[in-house]
Amino acid sequence: MFLRRLLPDNFTLTLLAVVLAATLLPARGQAATIFEWITNLAIALLFFMHGAKLSRQTILAGAGHWRLHLLVFACTFVLFPLLGLALRPLLEPLLGTELFMGMLYLCALPATVQSAIAFTSLARGNIPAAICSAAASSLLGIFVTPLLVALLMGVEGDNGSTLDAIGKISLQLLLPFVLGQIAQRWIGGWVNQNKSWLKYVDQSSILLVVYTAFSAAVIGGLWQQVPLTTLLAVTFACCLLLALALLLTHLLGKWLGFSLEDRITILFCGSKKSLATGVPMAQVLFASSSIGMLILPLMLFHQIQLMVCAVLAQRYAKREDASQIAVVR
Repeated sequence: MFLRRLLPDNFTLTLLAVVLAATLLPARGQAATIFEWITNLAIALLFFMHGAKLSRQTILAGAGHWRLHLLVFACTFVLFPLLGLALRPLLEPLLGTELFMGMLYLCALPATVQSAIAFTSLARGNIPAAICSAAASSLLGIFVTPLLVALLMGVEGDNGSTLDAIGKISLQLLLPFVLGQIAQRWIGGWVNQNKSWLKYVDQSSILLVVYTAFSAAVIGGLWQQVPLTTLLAVTFACCLLLALALLLTHLLGKWLGFSLEDRITILFCGSKKSLATGVPMAQVLFASSSIGMLILPLMLFHQIQLMVCAVLAQRYAKREDASQIAVVR
């Protein structure tokens, strides 16, 4: 029994297999386009089902949880930049100036949306609050991230793509959720009676995000841009940053007296950074010749956070069967 607890669960093993598949057989050309469409459809289905599952009273309660939202925003846009600056004496000599600037850019980005909500759902956290907090963080980041980049890195960008970004977020995430809310009166009862399989929609969307994101990173020359020693150094830096973010968001949620479900939401919404938002923003904020190195820390951090948060979500989900394991306490 002890050895079994040390072994990864089936979902984590599946994630590792997906990363290996993306490394050996990344989606290219038409296949990449097809996978991107499938991923977008899976995410849209996920938000549609959550819209159909959650009552309007629950959504309003989630939106009104201002203490939780304020803490998540503070973790995303204040705690991360402070951590990046505090780690500068260690990381800049280790990584070099350009890659350290990539770490600062990572710290300025908004949180993920779909994976943060999927992990919160998988871990049985406060899903309505996660939806409101993650979506608001992504929209707020469109305005806040360029300001943070200017403060941290001394780079000023063009915000001409703001309306396009808002439109894309609304189309991909908000519209399916609203349609699910509209359809709730007809299918809400059926969804709640069969909500056990909604977990598989969450897991499938995560696996698709991992495969498409890692495929793009591999095709973009992830393994050719830097030598192995530098890649290991960036990986260490990303692991250190994520570990500090996870620890501090967990402790802050506990110290401020949030419930377990709220702490789960704070953990998964306040400790993650968005690759989907970060790459398009980098194209606006930086010269094209420097983008590759600047987003390398983001690409690695994105993969690491998905893997680590998948394990944490699985452990949270099993907390009743595991007698409130230590990570939940």
